[in-house]
Amino acid sequence: MATIDVKKTGLTDDQADIIRQTLPVVGANIGDITPNFYRRMFTAHPELLANTFNRGNQKQGAQQKALAASVATFAATLVDPDAPAPEELLARIGHKHLATGIVEEQYPIVHKHLFDAIEEVLTPEVFQGAVRDAWDAVYLEMQRVLVDFEKQLYDESGVAPGDVFRAAEVVSREDLSDDIVVFGVRGKAEELPGFTPGQYISVRQTMADGAGQLRQYSLVGVPGDGVLKFAVRRVGADEVAGLPAGEVSNKLCDDVRVGDEIEISLPAGDLVLDTESDGPVVLVSAGIGATPMVGMLNYLAANGSQRRVLSVHADRSEAADVLAAERTAAVEALANGTEKRWLEPDFMDLSDKGGVELPEGAEFYICGGNGFLQHVRDQLAERGVDRSRIHFELFSPNDWLLDA
Repeated sequence: MATIDVKKTGLTDDQADIIRQTLPVVGANIGDITPNFYRRMFTAHPELLANTFNRGNQKQGAQQKALAASVATFAATLVDPDAPAPEELLARIGHKHLATGIVEEQYPIVHKHLFDAIEEVLTPEVFQGAVRDAWDAVYLEMQRVLVDFEKQLYDESGVAPGDVFRAAEVVSREDLSDDIVVFGVRGKAEELPGFTPGQYISVRQTMADGAGQLRQYSLVGVPGDGVLKFAVRRVGADEVAGLPAGEVSNKLCDDVRVGDEIEISLPAGDLVLDTESDGPVVLVSAGIGATPMVGMLNYLAANGSQRRVLSVHADRSEAADVLAAERTAAVEALANGTEKRWLEPDFMDLSDKGGVELPEGAEFYICGGNGFLQHVRDQLAERGVDRSRIHFELFSPNDWLLDA
């Protein structure tokens, strides 16, 4: 099992003092630093925008902040002796890097352009000499931790760093609605690897301009039969919010049929079911966030689990909840499974007043948007659920910043 190893002794006392003093100004300027950073990096390395970063996410300003803000978040925990190591943040980044084939040689590229951007925004008078050296030490410690963790993940997968994409043939396509399609794929040249319930894969599609764009999708099938199943939601453009249509998702829904070949990554992801436990489980989701929960439910049902399982889900409407039948079938196949659903205008209520009995000692797995997750976590905290028993996955690239 890959482990996170953060050394808080990596900074000198003087460097730690500098980070504490400058962290507020760096954090306050993330909104200006981020576009400067990406502009610099993509000008110097256009191949990263074409083949590694999701272009749709780059057009969404709030989501662009993820990388720079994660460095600032890491710095804050590094200089606070009472703060626990940000293991969830780092594990989530590491797994995303595994699913996109990030390698050690790419870290210096990010380092240079991010820090050049910080220096330009804060001015050289502020961000040079001892100040930049202190922040260099933060970044290099974060790089060391992530590279070591990712090498462990690659070793566990039995592949060389970066060698994560495989040719796969589409063996099934099920259109659940106009917006949701479930694909099943099998390896072309070799059997696809197994996975742990809750994990996801990256799918790479070649766009009209030749760019190889990536998007992650949760696995909804049962491990062990050589077929990986994942659900894709069509994403339309939102002109009011200035959000682009989903390139990869829409191409899959529009163009990919049974018999076609696609590229997928090895499974990755840290929101995974503890398959060794026999303790109770609560699966909490909203909208398309049901996909990893369906994967967990299908696994539990297929293995005749005796665990107490509670599935709770919120959605826009009956029609929008296209995975309801599969979710219910899995719950009904469980010896101790129950479920509850909320449809708008009602919202999920797990508070004391909501009438939902939460199994004592349960592990909670949550997937949905930021607002939904924060709403659910607040309710669980009010009911005395310890934070260590709450595990989550989100939709946006900056999902790891929720605890910042």
